[in-house]
Amino acid sequence: MLTEPTQLSQTMLLIIALAPLLGAALAGLFGRQIGRKGAHSATIALVALSCGLSIFVLGQFLYESALPFNQNLYTFFESGRFSAHVGFMVDRLTAMMMVVVTFVSLLVHVYTIGYMQDDPGYQRFFSYISLFTFSMLMLVMSNNFLQLFFGWEAVGLVSYLLIGFWYKRPTAIFANLKAFLVNRVGDFGFLLGICGVVYFTGTLDYAQAFTRINGISQAAIELIPAFTVFGYAFSAWEVSAITFIAISLFIGAMGKSAQVPLHVWLPDSMEGPTPISALIHAATMVTAGIFMVARMSPIFELSPTALHFVLFIGATTALFTGLIGIIQNDIKRVVAYSTLSQLGYMTVALGVSAYSAAVFHLMTHAFFKALLFLAAGSVIIGMHHEQDMRKMGGLKKYMPITYWTSLIGTLALVGTPFFSGFYSKDTIIEAAAHAAHGGHWINTYAYWAVMLGVIVTSFYSFRLLYLTFHGKERFDTHAGDPHHSEPHEIHGNEVHSMHDNDPHDAHHGNGGLPHESPWVVTVPLILLAIPSIFIGFFTIGPMLFGSFFAGAIEVLPQNDVIKVLGEEFHGPFAFALHGMQMPAFWLALSGFALATYIYLFNIRIAERAQKIFALPIRILENKYGFDDLWVKGFAGGSIALGGKAWKYIDAGLIDGVMVNGTAKLVGRIARAVRGTQTGHLTTYALAMIVGLIAMLAIASHMFAG
Repeated sequence: MLTEPTQLSQTMLLIIALAPLLGAALAGLFGRQIGRKGAHSATIALVALSCGLSIFVLGQFLYESALPFNQNLYTFFESGRFSAHVGFMVDRLTAMMMVVVTFVSLLVHVYTIGYMQDDPGYQRFFSYISLFTFSMLMLVMSNNFLQLFFGWEAVGLVSYLLIGFWYKRPTAIFANLKAFLVNRVGDFGFLLGICGVVYFTGTLDYAQAFTRINGISQAAIELIPAFTVFGYAFSAWEVSAITFIAISLFIGAMGKSAQVPLHVWLPDSMEGPTPISALIHAATMVTAGIFMVARMSPIFELSPTALHFVLFIGATTALFTGLIGIIQNDIKRVVAYSTLSQLGYMTVALGVSAYSAAVFHLMTHAFFKALLFLAAGSVIIGMHHEQDMRKMGGLKKYMPITYWTSLIGTLALVGTPFFSGFYSKDTIIEAAAHAAHGGHWINTYAYWAVMLGVIVTSFYSFRLLYLTFHGKERFDTHAGDPHHSEPHEIHGNEVHSMHDNDPHDAHHGNGGLPHESPWVVTVPLILLAIPSIFIGFFTIGPMLFGSFFAGAIEVLPQNDVIKVLGEEFHGPFAFALHGMQMPAFWLALSGFALATYIYLFNIRIAERAQKIFALPIRILENKYGFDDLWVKGFAGGSIALGGKAWKYIDAGLIDGVMVNGTAKLVGRIARAVRGTQTGHLTTYALAMIVGLIAMLAIASHMFAG
């Protein structure tokens, strides 16, 4: 029996978006009045309300055949055909993103109670993460480019505040400035792309822009005009308008989604508290670029050049950032480089027009990567804020819940059959393999990059698991030493450990045996572990190979690789059995076997490898020189240029010529004019008469004409 399509409620959508904003206002403006319990209770309740309604909206699409919602709520500028407004576009793509954002945010809010319980900035932190949730919802629910840009910049601003949450630590301040400035580079390209859309389509609305975009297929942008030098004529350098718009928009995605070379901010962002690593840098903010490109599929589909550019950047990120994860010893940084690599996989899917596969991996990755980040935070709590894996080992018996949930997250990440990550990741690899048959060298490069990335991912993931939870215990407990404590420094009202990475260890102690984390930490781990196992199995059919994203994502028939793969899909069980026969599965198994042999049975191989591969390891430790390029090259060069500019422009031109020179000129004129001031009344009367005659002569001449 067919049911009548239902219309989503505008009031309900407003509550979903504004509830986290209200929570942020209560915790941020009235935090002292309502106290710690009031702050976390209010924000959690309001984010839970937003999450519950988001799940209801998704259910409306799945079971009630709800119609997509696309309405303007408030117009604040209108001139002719052009208008700027606040509005919502909620279709199945948006509904899925709303559930991911609010669900992960809700669990991070709960987790924060245990992780930050004695931090002096407790209410401030809850205010920030709720504000971030609001900003992310505004981004994904927008129906126009202006509101998209508002949400885009808002999540960047809140990310800056959260990375530098412990603002007395120089490393945290450096990290948040780095994130902010690198994202501004990407945002400049993003803004250029939006300006291009407005210039050629005359609208900020998604729906209208997508309708009109086909009409500019022959339009071009003249980047460099024609010119002549020494008699030689050079023609203009033109680029397709659609290609310019698509690449500019993707540059914005490169900043937010940390793609090479704009990836350098994400590893350093681990300086912030662990909960934000899960919320911002695993599940939501870094996926904003992936969501944006999927939403803009009608634009990208019209530019093969832009798709090749996207594919090349994604493949490079997937492989080469994963390699850096192999040599990391900080538990959070290993997971951070894993995030970079998986974002590369999503970008590869975008580049081969498998937008639904990219978004599907976005969803599954959100759950298991948030799980891995929060599990890393649980380990840090249990280890009294030690983050170096070389000082861990044997934690399995001390932290069983954290261990088993970490194992589940690891199995999902490496693409173990029947786990969620397998279904989404294997689909991307299959899509890349299909695209490689096209013969273009970028497609072939992307396929081999994601294939090699499989063994790299498996190796560093199990290396993390073994160094942390298996083997002999390498930690110093200081048990029975009542006088042992670590030096602290006091900054205002906040006590910061000089040795710990997270300056709020009062409730975790300064020594003793590792211990399991409190329930407010372990319950979110368990709740994230469940979808990390099952979500891929139950959703791959309808979401990826069904019509779930029909109308939300547009793909040209000749580019529809997912449709081709769907013809061979015979259910999730058969898909897993088929995947176990493919090279990617055996590569993942090889990475697992290699890591197991080295880190469980023969650790000396790792020590010898450091000597044999000293040069490649040094290159990886130097992060291919990208940090030096940005920090010492661009930033250092700008500072040096600014110093010279100050010397020659400020001190020489402005102070020397404009300020001091003007003062001297005025002084000379004053000395010359001063002689005319005689102090005699007859002189002044004569001057007035002469002036009056001159004015009358000028006026009569003007009127006579």
